[in-house]
Amino acid sequence: MTSTHAFWLAGRQATGETTFDVTSPWDGRVVGQVSVPTEVQVEEAVAAAYAVRDEFAATPAHVRAAALDHVSKRLVERTEEIAQLISAENGKPIKWARGEVGRAVSVFRFAAEEARRFNGGEAQRLDTDLGGQGRLALTRRFPKGVVLGIAPFNFPLNLCAHKIAPAIAAGAPIILKPAPATPLSGLIIGDLLAETELPAGSWSILPVSNDRMPALVQDERLPVISFTGSEKVGYAIMDSVPRKHCTLELGGNGAAVVLADWASDEDLDWAATRIATFSNYQGGQSCISVQRVIADASVYDRLLPRIVAAVEAQVTGDPSDDKTDVGPLVSEDAAQRVESWVDEAVRSGAALLTGGKRDGASYAPTVLADVPAEATISCEEVFGPVLTVRRVDGEAEAFAAVNDSKYGLQAGVFTHDLQAAFRAHRALEVGGVVVGDVPSYRADQMPYGGVKQSGVGREGVKFAMDDYTYERVLVLTGLAL
Repeated sequence: MTSTHAFWLAGRQATGETTFDVTSPWDGRVVGQVSVPTEVQVEEAVAAAYAVRDEFAATPAHVRAAALDHVSKRLVERTEEIAQLISAENGKPIKWARGEVGRAVSVFRFAAEEARRFNGGEAQRLDTDLGGQGRLALTRRFPKGVVLGIAPFNFPLNLCAHKIAPAIAAGAPIILKPAPATPLSGLIIGDLLAETELPAGSWSILPVSNDRMPALVQDERLPVISFTGSEKVGYAIMDSVPRKHCTLELGGNGAAVVLADWASDEDLDWAATRIATFSNYQGGQSCISVQRVIADASVYDRLLPRIVAAVEAQVTGDPSDDKTDVGPLVSEDAAQRVESWVDEAVRSGAALLTGGKRDGASYAPTVLADVPAEATISCEEVFGPVLTVRRVDGEAEAFAAVNDSKYGLQAGVFTHDLQAAFRAHRALEVGGVVVGDVPSYRADQMPYGGVKQSGVGREGVKFAMDDYTYERVLVLTGLAL
């Protein structure tokens, strides 16, 4: 018998009138059954969050920090159980699932640390002009209100953590909607939050269907929306509520640039290994996975066979196997879309160097060269284990190729030249430049987000807290400064 997972309504477990099955993309087995909140229950969660917003904002920092510390420690204790759950519902290889739990541990720990030091206040003398004599301004940050967090399927635990942890740290109530394909990992966070002393109503985790989101998005009691997902849905949300504060973490087609000075055998072996690993990790289902390799002509012919060999060395198969590097995509539909894009590129003249085969929801790690600029896979986010490789002449052409995209999330630049690194930082139209490695590196405490069609705002615990709050100035008068 498959157990039914309750959801979390205003800090307590609840069940609705209907359920849905969560299935493994690897073998189709039912991983769990999830209870769906009714409209009345969703309203209860929103009303409770709205009612508790002032109380929660005034909660002592040590209470919020203690709750966040507790979740971090409990995630450590339950790492293997949660990793197995992530792997089962998402299809993520178990070794990457364990890494995801470790990252969520850090996110909650970082949030606990930020809760203790956030909002300490900044004093500013105003007597720099005659009219400000005897006056001092004290600036503090206060929550904008209840946060609606909408999480995706590809990191079903850690990206839920990136919504919940900063909100709690900042004293903002949150209603989290996990992805319908992978709700179980997010619901686990509720198990751990329920063991804390946070005010009732300060958090809810509601596995509602996507078609019920517009009503929540439009609800005026939810003034802050934090969304991670597709460009189409993200901008539709923003366009529908122009007066709300929206943080959008959207798509990308991450580029790894290999410049001419990255030329030794050791350099090229390192670059090829990193590119192969991070074009295929999570089945390529990461916004900062390597999708494009842009290599200087002087190293291209030596780099390309190394990349192909490293990609072919990726172990595919059962995500529960410790040896597996690449598991299935989230669904067979997703794999069929990737297949159609690769087939289109090949019909248009691209060279298929390895891969290009689908088996159900699994798609073989794939490398393409000479891909026409107008091919879909050149323009859009593939979100699958597919890599394109391009030859360029010199740094300027390489940087222009990176920028020749509607996306701008992160880029990697393989170079030993410090000046080239700073030129890349200035020239590349992205939210982050990683030097000496692929664009797929993310530390969960650093600012993370994109430009152009890759979104607006930044995540990373402190930076999300800034997004969830606003500055309020207190002016004190008649002081002897």
